[in-house]
Amino acid sequence: MISQPTFFLLIFLALTGTVDARSYNPKFDRVVKNFSPPTSGIETPVVLYTAHNRGNMQLAIANNGTFGTLGGATPDPFTGEIIPSCIFPKGSDIVYLWVAAIWIGAIVGRDTLVTVGNEDWYVTEEFKPDVRPFGDFKYLSIDRNSEFYDPDAYSEQDIICEYTDTIDDVNQVQMDPYDNRPHRPLNIKVTQRSMAWSYSYADDFLLFDYQIENIGERPLEDVYMGIYVDGDVWHTTRNGPEGWNDDIVGFYPTHPAPEGCGFVDTINVAFTADNDGDPVGTQWDYRSATGTVGIRVVRTPAEELKYSYNWWIMNYSNATRDFGPRMVGTPEDPYRNMGTRKGTPTGDENKYYVLRHEEFDYDLMHTALDHQDQGFEPPPEEAEEYAHGFDTRYLLSFGPFNIYPGNKLPISFAWVGGTNLHTGPTNFENKFDAQNPQIFYNTLNFDSLAATSRWASWVYDNPGVDTDSDGYRGELRVCSYDSALVSADTIWDDDIIINIIEHYQPTLADTFWYVGDGVPDFKAAGPPPAPKMRIIPETGRLTIRWNGYYSETSRDIFSQVVDFEGYRVYVGRDDRRTSLSLLVSYDQEDFNRYTYKQVGNQSQWVLEEIPFTLDSLRAVFDDPEFDPMVYAPAHPFQWAGELYIFDAQDFNASNLTDTTLIHKAYQDASDPGTNPTLWGEDDITYEHGEALPKYYEYEYHIDHLLPSVPYYVSVTTFDFGSPISGLEALETDPTNNQISEYPLISADTVMAQDLDAYVYPNPYRIDDDYMESGYENRDRTLAEDRARLIHFANLPNICTIKIYSLDGDLVREIEHYYPESGPGSMHETWDLITRNTQTAVSGLYYFVIESTNRTQLGKLVIIK
Repeated sequence: MISQPTFFLLIFLALTGTVDARSYNPKFDRVVKNFSPPTSGIETPVVLYTAHNRGNMQLAIANNGTFGTLGGATPDPFTGEIIPSCIFPKGSDIVYLWVAAIWIGAIVGRDTLVTVGNEDWYVTEEFKPDVRPFGDFKYLSIDRNSEFYDPDAYSEQDIICEYTDTIDDVNQVQMDPYDNRPHRPLNIKVTQRSMAWSYSYADDFLLFDYQIENIGERPLEDVYMGIYVDGDVWHTTRNGPEGWNDDIVGFYPTHPAPEGCGFVDTINVAFTADNDGDPVGTQWDYRSATGTVGIRVVRTPAEELKYSYNWWIMNYSNATRDFGPRMVGTPEDPYRNMGTRKGTPTGDENKYYVLRHEEFDYDLMHTALDHQDQGFEPPPEEAEEYAHGFDTRYLLSFGPFNIYPGNKLPISFAWVGGTNLHTGPTNFENKFDAQNPQIFYNTLNFDSLAATSRWASWVYDNPGVDTDSDGYRGELRVCSYDSALVSADTIWDDDIIINIIEHYQPTLADTFWYVGDGVPDFKAAGPPPAPKMRIIPETGRLTIRWNGYYSETSRDIFSQVVDFEGYRVYVGRDDRRTSLSLLVSYDQEDFNRYTYKQVGNQSQWVLEEIPFTLDSLRAVFDDPEFDPMVYAPAHPFQWAGELYIFDAQDFNASNLTDTTLIHKAYQDASDPGTNPTLWGEDDITYEHGEALPKYYEYEYHIDHLLPSVPYYVSVTTFDFGSPISGLEALETDPTNNQISEYPLISADTVMAQDLDAYVYPNPYRIDDDYMESGYENRDRTLAEDRARLIHFANLPNICTIKIYSLDGDLVREIEHYYPESGPGSMHETWDLITRNTQTAVSGLYYFVIESTNRTQLGKLVIIK
């Protein structure tokens, strides 16, 4: 039996003969695997896709052990937008992934078996979810504003799924054409939880946590797990060989710690990047892929494991050009002949060999160098071509461990991104030499990737936190600036630190935790939750209403302090973070108090406390007229034997009565406290879908807006940070709760006053170039003839719009359906595409708007 993808490949080769990988690649075909219908009465598992979109990393996830979409696109279930595989940074349309998957191999009795989520060669997919609805995704969130809020969530966006490898029916799981047999299961169940945060330090990575369970009756011995990544880098406007045939892969093990003192962080990231960042001429532009994305393992079932990093170039049409670095054999480790292919592991035994073979390949850019002194084979004939960048896959694997029947083993890794890897648009062209690649390599900046990798490991296992209460909090670094302390690379445990503090009295040193206690936390310090908000539209004005009860009363997960500081209002013409502008800010009137202290042989002003409100300072110092801002280093405040100075926390823009700024919606409302059982009806409002205190209701008016275009509006919260831990103030991501709305009369008002609908621009002039004026296709992701828009305004919340030609032919029918009213319910667009998917021609058209109360007729004109 020939699989469908293989059949198409054979037909293509029969017609064209042997071709080079650069001129033919099945990625052009975007083959989506279709199985034959199962036998009658057997329910078929359905592979579903969803997407992480909470942070700066947008990633498609499937419930079959894969992420990425093999070059296709899947709609984001939260926004409806199309997410092609992996976008980083969010909204950039720069793709970093074709597909990635887990591989698991083991010895079962006398058999060597491997199960793969995908291997992008035969398009083998051997993990399957349960039948629906049991195989569907489950969503959890720590965000109180999310419909998936759950106190058991770890992150702002937990996505959970389960799948197994137990199906061996060739109608559902493709037969292995290399081993020439059906899939042979390991009999494992995988519970996968992926997590995303939007906080500024944590939004460039996702954490994946796996529980791998042996649901069979036989032990799985010498188990190895790998993360397979086919990372392709391109902007969505360059989806083709120019996008994926020039990428580089490598492994980045360590990076200088930002604290200095000679410390070095363990990074251990396998990465993919574009070879030159895709400049346009000698400049970067919005299509330039200057970053990098990769994998870091953060948890394995045992500390002492073997790790391997292997990459290979898969040539679909010419097996002799299939290549991956291979080490020569030794008597202790004989060379394995993997058949006609040098790099791509085909069949279970070859896959298992690559998983378990303790080998770290050199980076792709170093392919033309001779690595025989490290035990590798000589460079291939095409080495210089490969070193310049190619369509490459890699596998990061580890093991061995055993899984006995009924047992589960945990494994966690981070999918991390780094910005600005490429530092100059002409560096690759001018400095890359395959025989001396280090000159160019030294221009690459791994700072961002290293910082992301570090934060990912810290969120997984919080440094300095004794999670299991056994007295061990992790590992500490001491950065000494005085000879009284020992060398900078010394690592201390708690007892030694206490001894230093009690006996040595260091004169000047910084201490900080950098490794956790080895027990997973999956916790990230975050800002207070963003408020519940809604938009009230009027012509030329948007009024933002929000309730900050949860924002102002929630406690920080680590300090357990209510650390709310203020709100910020943003507006933009589209949903990209870079398009949003800060309009106005409110923050509480509070002050930082610095104490004059002796630190070794120096004295300095030290901040050790959270901010004080003005009332609390006046109470502490028993002075109702106390003004902290009159006290500065030249004129400190002396009290109870201590010296203090003060400064404002943020801007202290705390006026809530000025209606041109952020102000209270109910000026006379009093604080009813945090016990809902004590709230009276006069204390609460229901305008956000639940009973919330009026005391926390705010509003802000945005005036002088163009009624003809949508605006994206958001309200964020921010905290005052943590002076003790050195964590800066954190703010919620303005893209998480933004609402798009037109400054038009609301649908409710339209229906109440029976207002007439209208169309704009009318006439629609193609020669006016609305796109260049910013009215259409602002992110340039659509073809010009698919980005045009005619707008219908003053609509009721539910109606049908029909557009007819002068001859009475139906050109397009649009269902306008907003049963709950809300944003956009008064407005609709037509993209000038007919019901036959053709572009509408110039001319006069009639439109009919049908609703339950009335039918309206009108005319519109298209002029080319």
